[in-house]
Parts: sequence; structure tokens; C-alpha cells
Amino acid sequence: MPADPLATPLSALIRRGPVACSQDSAVREALEIMRRENVGAILLTDEQGDPTGMFTLKDLRDRVALGACDIDQPMRRVMSLNPFTLAADAPAFEAALAMARRSIHHVVVTRYGQVAGVISEKDLFALQQVGVSRIAATLCHAEDLATLQHMAEDIRRLARNLMAQGVGAEQLTRLISQLNDQLTQRILYLAFADLGDLSWCWLALGSEGRFEQTLFTDQDNGLIFSVPEGDSAEALRAPLLAAARRVNEWLDACGFPLCKGQIMAGNPNWCLSLEEWQHTFGNWIFRGDAPVLLNASIFFDFRALAGDTRLAQSLRLWLNGRVKEKRLFLRSMVQNALGHRPPLGLVRDFVVDGEGEAAHTIDLKRHGTTPFVDAARIFALSAGLDETGTVRRLRGAGEVWKLNPQEVESWVESFLFIQQMRLRLHQSQLENNQPLSNRFNPEQLGNMERQVLKDAFRQAKKLQGRLESFFQF
Repeated sequence: MPADPLATPLSALIRRGPVACSQDSAVREALEIMRRENVGAILLTDEQGDPTGMFTLKDLRDRVALGACDIDQPMRRVMSLNPFTLAADAPAFEAALAMARRSIHHVVVTRYGQVAGVISEKDLFALQQVGVSRIAATLCHAEDLATLQHMAEDIRRLARNLMAQGVGAEQLTRLISQLNDQLTQRILYLAFADLGDLSWCWLALGSEGRFEQTLFTDQDNGLIFSVPEGDSAEALRAPLLAAARRVNEWLDACGFPLCKGQIMAGNPNWCLSLEEWQHTFGNWIFRGDAPVLLNASIFFDFRALAGDTRLAQSLRLWLNGRVKEKRLFLRSMVQNALGHRPPLGLVRDFVVDGEGEAAHTIDLKRHGTTPFVDAARIFALSAGLDETGTVRRLRGAGEVWKLNPQEVESWVESFLFIQQMRLRLHQSQLENNQPLSNRFNPEQLGNMERQVLKDAFRQAKKLQGRLESFFQF
């Protein structure tokens, strides 16, 4: 199999001959064939055996069951016309791209002008599972930077391929974060191998801490360690910093740029003992000023990535208990969160900003996903939840605060829609060799997408209204 799974020719994915019948066959007969062959789609052909249509379980639902269709009528009246075809030597990527662009789930494969088989979305997903397994297996045994760099590129390629297949934002970002976790864990294993019995835990922060990494991400990480009786934090910090800086450098070489704000474990400010982290967080909660609130939006989304996870668990337990006692700090977080208003206009659909080449654009992160992320964080902290992901925080907080489940799911769906737009934007920028950015021109949208985006921003506004009403004290 090729290094890139989606370079596999479609001929290699055909598991059986096509399940087909004449377009003049009765619906009843086609359904019986589908039941007997245990398939979710059947190909319809003309008298010469050429493909003329496709009939799927979706067609059964929409055109037969819901339409109270006469099942004795010919299939040509209920089938989807003109199925998309590709040659058997075409790469799987072309099928994935066609499925994404045309919103179809099957591609007819032909060889020398004759139907050879039908490839489904599930066939391509199974192919990607092989790719994921191969990357994970290689990472487990990587011993040098060159191999790790190659695997990092494979992860990005896999993410782009899955995006072409139309994989949803929640699944895709979780997969990206999971594989990036495994990459980081291998680097940590190599960098910390000589540190003996020191007890430490690597913390993923920001979007990585929330399992929400996109293709446009830099490093946000920290280190927490324990100090045995008789030792000092300063004495232990020196070897840990050396290892952490090596990790930061290797991650940079693998395509995760160094954080411009120096929020990295190789910075002495973020390589701290458990007691030092508690002191730092406690000071932030007491102060509640603008710089502190910015830090809270990054650091309070921490999760354990490697090492002694009990250290992170202790810090989370301490933080949740302390924040719940400091209602004024939560109020400050709310006021800060409300500063990121959804870009809805009174006259025009959207409020655009930006300068130069970015003029008349919207920042899909700052004004799109951030209102959901900020609100979810505040609700979760006030509820004492351990979750860090935005979707799980919203759903968890909904249960704790007895929120309307339909309202919560509307927030979740809107957040994921905007996140999907960010991913598509980054994919387009990569394909056109443009610098990655969250800036987006809404004039590029069609009418339907424009309306969905507007509705998503309205949900963000509703969520902020609910957040504000909860913390009026």
C-alpha cells in the first residue's frame, strides 16, 4: 500500500462485483436484492449494462417510505440519476474529493468502460483507519527527529484527506489532537528518558488542551512537577527546563511553531511545582485584571498529556474548588468574554473589519468560535467540571445547570459549524500556498451557507445572553 493511503488506486478497494439491477425492475425487486445481498445501495443500469442511476437507503427513506411510493413501479422513477464514475486506476483521493464536493456517498468504478464495482464512503473511511494505525505504530517506535518530522507531515496530510471526505469538525479536531498527542508523547519519552525518578507531568494548554487543534496552531504547553521532602523546586527545575526546551525545539521542527507569547514549558515561568502553580493561579483569581483573564483563557484549559497525571488531577481539583469560591472572578471572566461579540449587523448580515488585504473580513476564531469557548469554560469552572473540550463542557454544564437540552445542542451545532468553516478555510489556504489565517470574507458564501453562519452567530449571542444572566450579582 502506498505511503499515502488515499493514493491507493480504486481498483484495490473493490471487494465484490457491483450489486445491480435494471432501471426497469420494480422497486420491490430491487429492495429484495438489497436485502439478500445485505447492501445499502444498488446500481441501476440500462439495457447495455451502463450505469444510469443509484438507489440508496436515503432514497428509500425520502422517496419510497416518506412518499408512500408504489413499490411495483420501475426503479427509474425513484433512483438518483447519473451516478458519478471514476476509472479503476484513479486514486482514492479523487473519490473522497468527489464525495465531499458533490455530497454523495458512492462512486461507480469502471474498467475499460465497464462497471467494475462501487466504492462507498465507508470503504474510504476504512482505508483511512489503516493510515491512522500506520502513523500511530510508527510513532511508537520513532527514535530520531527525522522520523518524527515525517510523521508530523503524515498527520497533516491525513487531516487534509479527511477534510476532503467531509469528516465533521468534532471528529476531525479530535483525531488531529490525538495524533499530535502521540507525536508529542514520543518526543517527551525521548527528551525525558534520562531524568530518572523525577515526578513530572506535561500539560497541554489552549486549543490542544481542549482537543480542538486545527491546521493553524502553535505551541501552548507547561510542566508541573512534585518536590520531594528535602529538595527544592529550583534544584529540580534546571534539568526539567533543559528537557522541556528540547521538546519545544523538536515540536517546532515538526511544524508546531514556538509560541510568540512564550507560553511553553521551556519558559521558567511555566515550569512549576504543584505548589507554584497553585500560587500562580491563586494570584490570578485574586487579581482578575485583563492580563490575568487572558492567561486564564489559555491555562485553565490544561490537561495532562504525559507523565504523572495525578499532578494535573490535583491541580484541577484545587482550581475548581477555588474558582467556585471566587464569584467576582467569574464575573470578571464573563465581562471579558462578552467583549468578543458575534459579528452580527443591524443593517448588513455581518459586521466586517480588518485592514489591507484582510479588509472586509471576519475573524472566525476571535468572533466565531471564541464566544462559545469562553462561555463553555466559565460554565464548566463554575460547575466544577473536569472537562476541557468546548462541546463536552457545554453538554456537561447543561446537565448541571438544568439547561434546555435543545438549546444546548443548538450551541454545540453552531460551534461545530464555525469550527468546520475554519478547517475548510485553512485547507483552502494550504492548497493555494497562502499563509494560514482565521480571516474570512463572508461575501464568498452562497445564500444557504450565509444564512447558516448568521444563525450560528445568533446562537453565540444567545449563549452570551444566558451567560450574562447567570452571573448577574
